[in-house]
Amino acid sequence: MSFILRALRRPAFRFMASSYSTTASEAPLLISPSQLNKDWNEKQKDIVILDTTWFMPNAPRDAYNEFQRKRIPGAQFLDLDKVASSHELGLKHMMPSNAVFADNCENFGIRPSTHVVLYDTHGVFSSPRALFMFRSFGHTNSSILNGGLPSWNAESFTIETNPPSVSPPKSQYFFQSYEQMIANSSLNPSTSVEAELVLDARSAGRFTGKDAEPRPGLSSGHMPNSFSLPFGAFLKTVQGPQGSTYTVFREPSEIRDELDKAVGAAHAERIVKGEATAVTTCGSGMTAGILWLGLKILNAPKIGLYDESWTGYAMRETSKIEKA
Repeated sequence: MSFILRALRRPAFRFMASSYSTTASEAPLLISPSQLNKDWNEKQKDIVILDTTWFMPNAPRDAYNEFQRKRIPGAQFLDLDKVASSHELGLKHMMPSNAVFADNCENFGIRPSTHVVLYDTHGVFSSPRALFMFRSFGHTNSSILNGGLPSWNAESFTIETNPPSVSPPKSQYFFQSYEQMIANSSLNPSTSVEAELVLDARSAGRFTGKDAEPRPGLSSGHMPNSFSLPFGAFLKTVQGPQGSTYTVFREPSEIRDELDKAVGAAHAERIVKGEATAVTTCGSGMTAGILWLGLKILNAPKIGLYDESWTGYAMRETSKIEKA
C-alpha cells in the first residue's frame, strides 16, 4: 500500500482557523508570492508547486505548451483533465478515483507532509478547482497562489523559461452527484431547512437562458431553486507590469457582500454559520471551485461542489431547466 493511500485514510482536519492564517495541521487557503518565495527558498524539499492552468475548450491556447515556455521555478504541470475519472457522459476534469489521485501525488513527489501550492496563469481561475480536489482527499496542507503566475511576475520573482526537467477519509469537503442535485432541486430553500443552497458560477446571461452556452447544442438556463453568483464577483482585477492585468480574491468582507447580494443576507448568514449547506456549480465544474474557495475564506463549514455541473445536468433529457 502506498504511503499516499495510507495518508488518505487518516481523519481529515476540520478547518476552524482564519482563512488567512495557518495551523499546525492546515495550510492557509491563499498564499502570497512573497510568502511562497520565502518558503521555497527556506524549505524547498517540503513544497511542491503545481501549475493547474486550464482553458475553455474553444480557447486557442494550450496550457501545457505555455507551461513549458513560462512557469514558476521548480513547478510541475497538473493536467486537471487527465487527473480525473472517466465519466458516463464523457465529461472532463471530474474527481479522480483514490488510486488515480494517489498515483499522481507520488509522481509529483507529494508526501502527506508536503505543502502543495497551486497556481494558474489567469490569476485566479482553475487553481481553486485543484485545491478543492486536494482538500477533498484530506490533503489540507495545500494552498493557491493568490493572483497566480501574473502576481508572481508582478513582484519581479524569477520566471523559468527553459524546458522543464520534468477509501478516502471522512471530510467536510464533498462533491455532489446528479441524483442529489435532482432531489435538492425540488426543495425551496426559503421554506425547507433541508434544502441545499445551489450557487451557480456561470454568467447571469447563461443562468437566465438569455445567452447561449459555449458548448454547442447545450441549453442554457438553470436548475430549479438555484442562485446566480458569477465567479467574478469573488475576484478583482489588478494591474501588473506593462499594462497587464490579472485576478486575485477580494477581501473576506467584500466576498460576504457579494454572497449577501446573490442569496440574501439571511441565507448568507445560514451558510456562514453552517446552518445550511451551499453547493457550488458552473459550466463544467471548473469555476465552481472559485465560489467554493471564496466560501472557505468566509469559514463556511458546509460546502459542496457539483462535479459535472451544468454540462452534465443539461445533457440529460430528464433534467428540468428553468429560464429567466
